[in-house]
Amino acid sequence: MATVVIAVGSNLGDKLANIRSAGTFLDQLSSVKAIKSSVWESEPVGAAKYTFYNCVAVIESKLSPEELLKQLKDFEKKCGREENPVRWAPRVLDMDIIAYNSLAIRSDTLIIPHPEYHNRLFVLLPLKEVLPDWVDPDQAQTIDKMIKNAPTMNIQKTELSW
Repeated sequence: MATVVIAVGSNLGDKLANIRSAGTFLDQLSSVKAIKSSVWESEPVGAAKYTFYNCVAVIESKLSPEELLKQLKDFEKKCGREENPVRWAPRVLDMDIIAYNSLAIRSDTLIIPHPEYHNRLFVLLPLKEVLPDWVDPDQAQTIDKMIKNAPTMNIQKTELSW
């Protein structure tokens, strides 16, 4: 059984409904009810034009990292995500594996820990809520240090729940 951290984001359509749908899906993938952060609203990054709702879930999974990635990407497509969009384009749903136990994986299709998460307050702040003592398995940095070093952005916790 692996402990897996998954970042979830949406900035198209009914963002909250998209996040809630992802939450239900992650509960089904997990052997226990997923631990879920608050929903945060953040400014768009890159080509995206609309604000995002972002959050983090921690699940327990029997799936391999590759099998889990396939399940996540299949669900994104089922929810209406375009295949191979422009990098950082608007999206109905985006789910990224941030960490899988303490594994470090570098392959053509999967990089764990996620290569950009330490630069994204929209991942780090929700992650701190659910795993306040988090230490990056690859760089051995605490969540507090990563938050301090991350680029600034407009982000705020909402009163919404998923």
